[in-house]
This record gives sequence, structure tokens and C-alpha cells, in this order.
Amino acid sequence: MTPRHIALAVLIAAVWGLNFVLIHLGLESFPPLLFCALRFAVVAVPAIFFVGRPKVAWRWILLVGCTLGVVKFGLLFLGMHAGMPPGLSSLVLQSQAIFTALFAAAMLRERPTGQRIAGLAIAFGGIVLAAVDRGLGGPVGAFALVILSAVFWGLSNVLTRRAAPPDALRWMVWVSAVPPLPLLALSLLVEGPEADLRALGGITASGIGAIAYVGLVSTLFGFVAWSFLLRTYDASAVAPYSLLVPVFGMSSSWLLLGEGISPLAGCAAVLVIVGIGLTALRLPAQPLSGRARTLLRRPAEPAAWSADRAG
Repeated sequence: MTPRHIALAVLIAAVWGLNFVLIHLGLESFPPLLFCALRFAVVAVPAIFFVGRPKVAWRWILLVGCTLGVVKFGLLFLGMHAGMPPGLSSLVLQSQAIFTALFAAAMLRERPTGQRIAGLAIAFGGIVLAAVDRGLGGPVGAFALVILSAVFWGLSNVLTRRAAPPDALRWMVWVSAVPPLPLLALSLLVEGPEADLRALGGITASGIGAIAYVGLVSTLFGFVAWSFLLRTYDASAVAPYSLLVPVFGMSSSWLLLGEGISPLAGCAAVLVIVGIGLTALRLPAQPLSGRARTLLRRPAEPAAWSADRAG
């Protein structure tokens, strides 16, 4: 990758990491389901009137829109509203790699390599450590909601691969047009019209900024720029930069919100990042190089000569 595109990949990771802090701020102004509905409305309107429909079947737009937009993000916002810290959320959400691999094996008949299985096992160990840490320091239910969010993110990843949209911008805009109405209906049903009207009537500059950042910067810019990198380079060259998302998420939460990082959470972060790194990086497939095989075929050196070299 060129230095400019490396800088772009790091910028995207920083944008996505900081996104969790902005979600936290937005949840101080809006009920979670209403905030989620507004986030997708900002992405889809008015862009949907100027961007043509992606060349995929309607069922894929509806399926991914509901799975990713309504369920995945709805659960994430509910979990963070219930007390899941932004930095820890950015880490735990990376468990989507585990669930993506499981769904891909079940639905696409993909067989993970031994390296990927080892990486997923290490990442799973990190998630278990994070769960233990959260059980000691906060509500377990909020942690479970974020884990469920990662499950549906993994499912939406596989559905998106099945849909194979040729244009990332059109795909993102039209998928984002699906969640606002279902989320708004759920918000009216669960959170109540009084809470929604009170939030909209007392909207603040920070609330507007949170909606704009989460919708336009994190979703539209981040997704389209990431798709551009994936079209330009091999996925194995681009994917490792996503490991920086929890790094930026946890550090920005610490700097801006004062979120502490316990030693157990730090160990969990290391395991998750290392594990997902193993699933993303391509290590040499051959255990022995041609030079190594040649050396193994050579006659043994005289003992005296070997002893002199050793000395």
C-alpha cells in the first residue's frame, strides 16, 4: 500500500474508534432506538433520491438492512445505553470476526484454515476475559447485548457477501434506508412517544453533532473509503488495519471520557487484537523453504569442522 493509502486506512480506523465516544454522547441526548433511527435517516435522506438502487435483489437490501441496521446497531446502542463503556464496546464488537467465520462455515461452506481457527480461539479467549472483567465491574446484561450485536454483525457480513453489491456507496445508502421506520416504530413502542418528543424538542448541538458524525462520517465516509481500499488492494493487506479500531476506541474513551482500563481488560484487548490479526494476516503456507529443504538433503558435515564453527 502507498503511504497515502496507509494513512487513509489508519484514519478510517481512528474514525471508527472515535465513533463509540460519539455514540456515548448521542445517547445522552436521545433514547437508544430513536438515536439509531436518526443515524440511518441521516445517511439515507436525501441521498436515496440521488443515488440509484444497487444492482442486487430487493431481498438482500431488506435482509441486510434489518440484520445490520435494525438488530445489530439497535442492540449495540441498547447495550451502551445500559452501561457498556464505549472503549470496551469497541473491543467486544470485534468478536464479529468469530461469528462471521461460523456463519461463513455454515452458510457458505467455507473451511477455515488452521491459522484462522487458532486466531479465532485466541480472540475468543480475549472475549471471555473481557466478560469476566465486565462481570466484576458492571452489568452483565449490557455486555450480552453487545455480544449479540456482534453475532448479527457477523450474519450481516455473510449476507453482504452473498449479495455481492458492485457499488459500495449505493449499497450503503439503500441498506441505510431500511432501518429508520422499523427503529422509529420500536422506539415509539418501547421508549414511548413522550421520551422521543422530549428528546427531539430539547435537541442540543452535541446531539446534532453526534448524529452527523455517526451517520455521515463514520458510516458513509468510513464504509465507502474502506470499500475503496478493498477494491484497490488485497483484503489481506487492508484488513489488519481494522485491528486499530479498538485501540483508537479504548484510547479515545480513556482520553475524552476518563474510561479506565483494568489489567484484565488490557490482557483481553491484547488477545483479541492478536487473535483477529492471525485471522487477517497471511502467513507462509509452506513450513519449509526451498533453501531449508536443500540443507536437509545435504550430507552431514564432519564433526571436527562443525565443532570448530561452533567454537
